[in-house]
Amino acid sequence: MRKRKPTYRLTFQDATAIWHRFWNGEYQHRIAAGYDVNQGRVNEVLKEKRHKGSRQVAEATWRKDAA
Repeated sequence: MRKRKPTYRLTFQDATAIWHRFWNGEYQHRIAAGYDVNQGRVNEVLKEKRHKGSRQVAEATWRKDAA
C-alpha cells in the first residue's frame, strides 16, 4: 500500500491572506485550490476554528493595504 503525501498545512500567515482573499470576494473552493488544501481547511480559518486571531491581524493589515 502506498503512503499518501499529506497536503499542505496552512500557516498563520496563510490564514491572514485567506481572509484578504475572502473579503475580495473569492470563493472558498478557489482559495483552497490555491493552497492545495480541502475547502474545509479554509472554512475552519473563516469560522475561526484554526488560527485564532488571524482575522484581527488580517483586519489590521487590510486597513493598511486599503489606504
